[in-house]
Amino acid sequence: MLLEGKRKVLEQDKEKLIALGRLLASKTKKMIFRSGNAEGADQYFSDGVVSIDSKRLQVIIPYSGHRKKTNKAHETFSLDDINLANFPEVVNQSKTYKNLDRTINHYISGKKSNITMKAAYILRDTIKVIGTDKIRPASFGFFYLDLSDPDSGGTGHTVNVCKQNKVPYIDQRVWFDWLS
Repeated sequence: MLLEGKRKVLEQDKEKLIALGRLLASKTKKMIFRSGNAEGADQYFSDGVVSIDSKRLQVIIPYSGHRKKTNKAHETFSLDDINLANFPEVVNQSKTYKNLDRTINHYISGKKSNITMKAAYILRDTIKVIGTDKIRPASFGFFYLDLSDPDSGGTGHTVNVCKQNKVPYIDQRVWFDWLS
């Protein structure tokens, strides 16, 4: 289960993200919740899950040590430990993000720089949806979007990967009503 969203969360929405994580974790027993461990929405959703059961939080990070101090997950997968050459579908679907082909190729070939790190985040976002040999594909996604530009950034890419792979998802226009 993906719990994903934008880094910029409206002040009046922060508690709602925590409440959704708490609600989902308290009403289910075996569901695993997946995050990218980013600040903002990812963190708030995760805080809600962890308040009920930290053993059900899984994060996928773009590099080892990413936001280590805030990572409360029971299970963490780092791109540093994944041989992306073994997962061409991850690479191909990541390349659908805004002219990132060359940057992804450089990253996969081992060229690490501030520029190629953008590729790591997009590859991470793709893996969160479609998985690898050790990471099961997501079965559903809960998103907190910037409703004025829902296709923007890594969150928009993650939503598009969900669409491409027929992974159902909803955003706050639906789940906000669950909390009233």
